[in-house]
Amino acid sequence: MARKAKRDLTMEEQLARGPLDLPFLMLVLLLLGIGLVMLFSASYYAAYRDSKPPVNNNPYYYIIRQAAFAGAGIVVMYVVSRINYEHFRWMSPLILVGSIFLLVLCYTPFGVTINGVTRWLYVFLVGGPTFQPSEIAKVAVVLFFSARLCKRDTEHRKRFTKRTGLGRALNFLERIGFLELVPYGLILLIVLVLVVFEPHMSGTILIMVGAAAVLFVSGISLKWFIGLGSVAVAGLTFIIFATDYMTRKINIWKNPWLDPKNGGFQPIQSMLSIASGGLLGRGLGESGQKYGFVPEPENDMIFAIVVEELGLVGGCLILILFALLILRGYWLALHARDKFGMLTVVGLITLLAFQVFFNIGVVTNLLPNTGISLPFFSYGGTALMIHLAEMGIILSISRQIPAPRKD
Repeated sequence: MARKAKRDLTMEEQLARGPLDLPFLMLVLLLLGIGLVMLFSASYYAAYRDSKPPVNNNPYYYIIRQAAFAGAGIVVMYVVSRINYEHFRWMSPLILVGSIFLLVLCYTPFGVTINGVTRWLYVFLVGGPTFQPSEIAKVAVVLFFSARLCKRDTEHRKRFTKRTGLGRALNFLERIGFLELVPYGLILLIVLVLVVFEPHMSGTILIMVGAAAVLFVSGISLKWFIGLGSVAVAGLTFIIFATDYMTRKINIWKNPWLDPKNGGFQPIQSMLSIASGGLLGRGLGESGQKYGFVPEPENDMIFAIVVEELGLVGGCLILILFALLILRGYWLALHARDKFGMLTVVGLITLLAFQVFFNIGVVTNLLPNTGISLPFFSYGGTALMIHLAEMGIILSISRQIPAPRKD
């Protein structure tokens, strides 16, 4: 009977039920477990001091919510990993349109303003947990670009009439690859405009990084990355120095002591926290900076508390785990069954890699404060679930990696 049931499975079901990549899964779960422990250590005093609803001086508030979202996220990761990833190919335009719609909602009364910035929406539109539509948008861009660019090698070049000047110009633009980039550029421009004016510079950069990774691996000429990359850098530079909000961040980054009690307080306390950890740390739960010195230790600055408690050795071990996860992700991309799977994994893993880099860069004051969280560690239930869903997509692709031949 068991054999008969197995024979009745469709090809799609058989592909979706292949073995998960255990090294990748174990690294995700290990980082998630360490992240929950460190979140509890970093957050319990901040929660205990917070008398406002819904925290109400409950020292377990953050860890209980994060653990609940982590459990739900693991379920989501497992469910997504059981879906044949080819379905994400036709779903990608719908996800992209949905993410753009959610970004537009941020500019309506539904948008939620936190610390003077409107980049959130309520999950249920009337209070409760919030999420950033840009988190969905960056995944949507990766999926849509991967779904379109995986067909690049089989598409024929467009040909226009040579009898008119316009036709000859279009033929030239097609020959140098410009026309191919136009639809991707327009989609990216729409998403970036909606994100950059929230304002959300780190989200803007992450979306650009994910899109660039997929475009580069798909075979787009390097000259376009040099040219368009220069334009993008120039545009971001103009936006930064034309916006008081961004200019102030740059000045504080260059010299936090210009405003040590306000804008410079966070980077100064973060560096003091890292320095006090020394080589082996002060011990788990023994951080002194989390007692009202490092602002929001459970969020963007959690890595400073990690290094203070676990020391340079502990911080480096966590970075090694992230590096192993990222390298394993790229290994899965190299062995993916088709180009769509390969491009999707490259885009998602590159997003993860740069998010870790940006967060650590901010905590160590290598980069200006971008307001970006550390995956699997920082408090934020919906963001954690989105990260785990991304890992589920990668695990779904890993199920269909062809088995090695036995000679």
